[in-house]
Amino acid sequence: MKTYLVTGGAGFIGSHLVDALLARGHRVLVIDDLSTGRLQNIAHLKSHPHFEHSIDTVLNRELVTKLVARSDAIFHLAAAVGVRLVVESPVRTIEANVAGAEVILDVASRAQCPTLMTSSSEVYGKATKVPFTEADDLALGNTTSGRWAYGCSKALNEFLAFAYYREKQLPIVVVRLFNTAGPRQTDRYGMVLPSFARQALSGCPITVYGDGSQRRCFCYVGDVVTALIKLMDHQGAIGQVFNVGSDEEITIADLAERVRTATGSQSAIVRIPYEQAWDDQFEDMPRRVPDLSRVRTLIGFEPTTGLDEIIGRVIDYERSLRASLS
Repeated sequence: MKTYLVTGGAGFIGSHLVDALLARGHRVLVIDDLSTGRLQNIAHLKSHPHFEHSIDTVLNRELVTKLVARSDAIFHLAAAVGVRLVVESPVRTIEANVAGAEVILDVASRAQCPTLMTSSSEVYGKATKVPFTEADDLALGNTTSGRWAYGCSKALNEFLAFAYYREKQLPIVVVRLFNTAGPRQTDRYGMVLPSFARQALSGCPITVYGDGSQRRCFCYVGDVVTALIKLMDHQGAIGQVFNVGSDEEITIADLAERVRTATGSQSAIVRIPYEQAWDDQFEDMPRRVPDLSRVRTLIGFEPTTGLDEIIGRVIDYERSLRASLS
């Protein structure tokens, strides 16, 4: 039995990772300040003998130090997430992401505790060459646009992680997550698939920002979690960065239509200009597609859950939430 510390373990991806680690017979410690995570995501683990959680911030260095001392490895997922949060609270986004990573990496390096840190496809910024490969240069937008604050903060985290790897010999793995979807994902911060599902089930207009032609790739959270665990366990992953996601593209307009069809909804699909939804400086990327060659070569990663099944599982989860509130 190993002991893993999962920061952000009450979040969407974090809670699924916790479930998977416990199912493999490990002990799991979670720290989460519930800024974007939810207690209901881990409520089913309350009496699990190998699970502990602390409701606190990763900026609490004293607590983090104690938890790391008990851990064999760290999954650092704690972060500010979602387009809405990034646009509306850029200060919180930057401070939470950068300062939190600084604490985790420093404490981990002192204990020489292997660490996997999740980054984001947002670091590719305005790059237009697709698919994105890990060796590509980054193309972040103008600093006057808060839209790029999240990607910049994640890029800085990556620079810091590899600085600790080179200078402090910290065993580090960095994973750039592309769009991940599944049960427990909230629509509070602009996550598109749960937003569409909730709107369709309630009969409200399904809101597509922009003209809907932007293309994205959605990967099931279970497939992502499997990749995270395999990368943590593989010595060949240390000191590298990996794209993890799906490379099956769909336009956001088509996604809205497929959600509407899957729910049997009569909701109208409404397009809202970016400047109306966010601000006049908001920019979006026409395509965001990962090159998965590196992760496929190392661990044989291949998404196993198709988009229709992902949509169905998200809809089922949203239906269960509506039933619990009725």
